[in-house]
Amino acid sequence: MKGYESYSIFPRLNYNQGGYQLDKLLEILKSVSDVLWGIPLLILIVGTGIFLTVRVAFLQIRLLPVALRLTFSRKHDKTAEGDISQFQALTTALAATVGTGNIVGVATAVLLGGPGAVFWMWFSAFFGMATKYSEAILAVKYRIKDANGQMAGGPMYYIEHGLKQKWLAVLFAIFGALAAFGIGNGTQANSVSSAVESTFGVETWITGLVLAIFTALVILGGIKSIGNVTAVFVPVMALFYILAGLFIMVTNISAVPEAFGIIFKSAFTGEAAAGGAIGAAIRYGVARGVFSNEAGLGSAPIAAAAAKTDLPGRQALVSMTQVFIDTFIICSITGVTIVMSGMYKDTSIGGGDLTSAAFGHFLGDWGPIIIAIGLIFFASSTIFGWAYYGEKCFQYLFKNPTLLIVYRIAFVAMVFIGSVVSLDLIWTFSDITNALMAIPNLIGLLGLSGVVVYETKRIQKKLKEEKLASKA
Repeated sequence: MKGYESYSIFPRLNYNQGGYQLDKLLEILKSVSDVLWGIPLLILIVGTGIFLTVRVAFLQIRLLPVALRLTFSRKHDKTAEGDISQFQALTTALAATVGTGNIVGVATAVLLGGPGAVFWMWFSAFFGMATKYSEAILAVKYRIKDANGQMAGGPMYYIEHGLKQKWLAVLFAIFGALAAFGIGNGTQANSVSSAVESTFGVETWITGLVLAIFTALVILGGIKSIGNVTAVFVPVMALFYILAGLFIMVTNISAVPEAFGIIFKSAFTGEAAAGGAIGAAIRYGVARGVFSNEAGLGSAPIAAAAAKTDLPGRQALVSMTQVFIDTFIICSITGVTIVMSGMYKDTSIGGGDLTSAAFGHFLGDWGPIIIAIGLIFFASSTIFGWAYYGEKCFQYLFKNPTLLIVYRIAFVAMVFIGSVVSLDLIWTFSDITNALMAIPNLIGLLGLSGVVVYETKRIQKKLKEEKLASKA
């Protein structure tokens, strides 16, 4: 996801359109966003992760090797109920999560919170793994088959059927369906068209048209089509960016230990943070971690619910690796490279340009090109993932299949619109809807933590049995 210079999730685009009334509306919405994404919500999100970590006995440490093995294993139960494979469910969620925030958001966190922000990003991600695990368990546990025989699940279903709070589930679905048009659509399309125009000189309307057509072809085929595309798309885009970052680190290996030293030192001293305060490093680092991996927002479990799996805990372990890949690997590539370059000390460079400058420092003219390609891939993938999230939220609210077609057409149209217009108002509105998504989801997670513990015991027992059987 995206990050910017305040608590809000998203970077602000230039807002040069509209009159006084729109300006006032934007000002009001920004104030609401800053309140929602303030200290209380961040504490609630991280605090929920800490609570769940204790309840599952630090499972993210104990079973991470098993989770990674399950993720990349080809031995999945293809006969289990579900619409897509466990890996496709993971890549669909990763497609929605890995976005411009992995490049721009981390840079902004380092600019405002200093290098120490990277450490606090890791801190929040560690507990976020338990949150993501719990979300997936509940999503699979309480999923249902819709009228078309496809799986439907996510916070709206485990809040309704597990927590027995239909009104809270409806609120989540409303905010999720609305947020999909902002965070997962227009704003992403705008990032793609801007990157293509600035780097390759292609007009925004051309990029918008191509992207809209491609999006239509992908999402009109439903979750199986999205899963098939993301299963190829996500590994390629992630590997491309990771290899570029690793090349920089390997060829400048002597600078790596120093960079990590600066990160750890700054985390507890506030060195190079805004105002030199340690609070800034914590504030922006935690926010970056939360906003990057979406743990607690309730989006990713919608994809997890579609996975073919015999036990909720098995898919939950796979889903947990999403946080590991997104934050501990991809975001770390960005953060460590920036710190190694020392470019964050240049106050004239904004968050949007810092990562390009850092990569350019080591790779010359190729650096900005690699970042531009990364932005194109990352932002495009977010559209596909959030298309599914928004659709499932919409389906929960409205059962009429005709309305679903209208929703899909509107979603595709927004891709083109987002590519050619300024979207500051939509960015801000998306901030708000995402915060409002998180609150009912976190209530559901806390209220159903006992179910998470029960299903955890089931999967641990099953894994032990399978291990013994393999040795027999």
